[in-house]
Amino acid sequence: MDPLSDVLAMLTVSSTLSSRFEARGRWAFRYGHYASHIKLGCVLEGRFHIEVEGAAAPVMLEAGDFFLLTNGLPFSAASDPPGPLQDGTRLSREQRGPDGVLRHDGLDASDATRVVLASGRFALSGEAGELLLRHLPPLIHLRASDPGARPLEGLLDLMGWETAELRPGSTLARTNLAALVLVQALRVHLANAPQPEGWLGAMTDARIGTALSRMHADIAQPWTVERLARTASMSRTAFALRFKALTGSTPLDYLGGWRMTVARHALRHGDEGIARIAERVGYQSETAFSAAFRRAVGESPGRFRSQVRAEAAAEA
Repeated sequence: MDPLSDVLAMLTVSSTLSSRFEARGRWAFRYGHYASHIKLGCVLEGRFHIEVEGAAAPVMLEAGDFFLLTNGLPFSAASDPPGPLQDGTRLSREQRGPDGVLRHDGLDASDATRVVLASGRFALSGEAGELLLRHLPPLIHLRASDPGARPLEGLLDLMGWETAELRPGSTLARTNLAALVLVQALRVHLANAPQPEGWLGAMTDARIGTALSRMHADIAQPWTVERLARTASMSRTAFALRFKALTGSTPLDYLGGWRMTVARHALRHGDEGIARIAERVGYQSETAFSAAFRRAVGESPGRFRSQVRAEAAAEA
């Protein structure tokens, strides 16, 4: 499994692609902080501006473009030219129809100019969420003309069709479609970003990415810096320096952190024995694993599992 798939597989992704926005005339909406980690959208028709507070200048989105909002910051969206600024969250509650479509007539609504947007959200939880989100920019803009964006064209058609009206099985179809959009959007972003930071950037590096893939494919291996360097066809020193420059961690610190991520996920979501988890993530004994887990997490594996189950029972 490649590192991106590895991380996505460990996320609990509650994705809902149930929102469609249709507007005429001039309008502008502001949205406050939001709980979900990632919002996505695609422009089915027309064009509009989007701006994340504290980020770069407004971005113009046109038909066929996709966007991802990644860090929960307030943002605004507006027609071109814009209308008076309104509360987008309140408007969504008041004007959304029973079919899930938000229809809005702004100023000069008789104008034939129309914007149609399909959007959704990803509420990410799980042990690997921080690793995925840590180095994403606040706004990812994917143009229809970007290299590698062709697969998104088919998804664009499906998003338009699925959000146009409620159909049998639409909840499942929209959820799976949203997950496909997330994966493909991240692929296009990684392929076209000048140099993504951190772990995402390391994945796109030909040599360090190879070592990361080998590491993720078999974390139980007794990896050393020298062995990992050989997989990357680099000297030990050059590999260690390059790895830390890209990820911010030494190779073995990264490996240890990923092992703990896998272990926490297993303790949180399964009934696998602690000794088996220890073996699966590369520790020769349960004692060694428990000591490493306590250093990383601050408590023993058994206590961690008990607390997670107690919290889940309380929530239920």
